[in-house]
Amino acid sequence: MELLAKVCKTEEMNFERLFARIFVAGGGLFWVAGVLGMDLGYRDKSVFEAAGSAAIPLAITIAALAIGWFYENLAGVLLLAGSIATVVWGIVAGWESGVWFIMMAVLAAPMAIAGVLFLLAARMQKICELKG
Repeated sequence: MELLAKVCKTEEMNFERLFARIFVAGGGLFWVAGVLGMDLGYRDKSVFEAAGSAAIPLAITIAALAIGWFYENLAGVLLLAGSIATVVWGIVAGWESGVWFIMMAVLAAPMAIAGVLFLLAARMQKICELKG
């Protein structure tokens, strides 16, 4: 029943925020490196063209971190929606099992975890404001 008890736990809230931001930043770094590697290794693009392509996941990551910093509920909902959109994309595109595994492991699951952590941190913030 402690789950339903409204007790302010600031340490728990701070850990949720920290790990949500780590998931977002780590995922962003992964995708920036992936796009750079793909463009440089497989598409034979120049460094500047590859950097231009990698700017897209970098901008998305920075936007997610900025939104999560000030609007945790919005960031949580957007990350969960992105996770659901990844699943829909996979269904529409007809991914094979290997692609499903990779995309769930490196995109959908981390986004869902970060989204839930942002929502939990926002909920705890509201509880702490009501108690204070």
